Amino acid sequence: MRQLAPEPTLRQLAPEHRLRRLELAVTRRLDGLLHGQHLGLLPGPGSEFTGAREYRAGEDEVRRMDWAVTARTTLPHVREVDADRELTTWLLVDSTPSMDFGTADLDKRELAVAAVAAVGFLTAGVGNRLGAHLLDAVGIRRLPARTGRAHLLNLLTRLLAAPRGDLPVAGSPSLADAVTTLQGASSGRGLAVVVSDFLDGLPDGETGTPAWERAMRRLAVRHQVLAVEVTDPRELELPDVGLLTVIDPETGRRREISTSDHRLRDRFATAAAGQRDLIRRALRRAGAAHLPLRTDRDWVAEIVRHVHTQRRLAGAARPPVPALRGGAA
Repeated sequence: MRQLAPEPTLRQLAPEHRLRRLELAVTRRLDGLLHGQHLGLLPGPGSEFTGAREYRAGEDEVRRMDWAVTARTTLPHVREVDADRELTTWLLVDSTPSMDFGTADLDKRELAVAAVAAVGFLTAGVGNRLGAHLLDAVGIRRLPARTGRAHLLNLLTRLLAAPRGDLPVAGSPSLADAVTTLQGASSGRGLAVVVSDFLDGLPDGETGTPAWERAMRRLAVRHQVLAVEVTDPRELELPDVGLLTVIDPETGRRREISTSDHRLRDRFATAAAGQRDLIRRALRRAGAAHLPLRTDRDWVAEIVRHVHTQRRLAGAARPPVPALRGGAA
């Protein structure tokens, strides 16, 4: 019996094939789930009613009916919110050396690109614009906000082709600097998505405030903020593989450790868990929605779960629908 060759992983494909697989992964598994597209990515309702429009059967939820306008016009209308109108989404993508690490099918940078693809395809729509700031070891590259699929594919291509292995140069911007730059460049209200491992600027120990927290808090004043945290399982626990050389990707420093020592592995896991908890608490204080993704898990399923949660929260926050005459609802 002829044995089929295993399907190549994402990192083994050419860039154009990787883009096609990312697009299929998003559109096939999320298309039809998100009527209203970007609404599902927003952290809760957070939108003001700006008017009314005619009800579209199969697309609009009955709970959004504007009964006053419906009674006045004798045609069913729904309340329209800011998020239903043209949306500008700003992305900040961390491509610093720590994002080059990965021990699963994807490394963290590839998972970051996958998250950007999901956000881009889900927020695509007539008039919706997408802009990006790319933080790497040298500085911040800016892509203006534009519409269209070609613009999104160009952004994804640039992310996949970005150079790897460069150490940060002296005076290169931090994640906090990049968030501040994004805030200054994005005028008007919109959706801001920060994709990073959020390891830059963490305080020593399990207490304190990350250097980027204040900048994230300022960003959330004007925008609805989604923080996509990218991690790898080997950042959370060490395997028992004997002598191991570890390298700090941000400085190039090397150190040899013995992973056979279970006490060392336990201390590492405890410190890593405390670090991640610190990041979660800082993002919560900053007012950002938190979407954690791991390189060894189904990232599309995690995005679906996040979208369902946000929609459920948004639905719970909407006012109840008044009963129609005759007892119908």
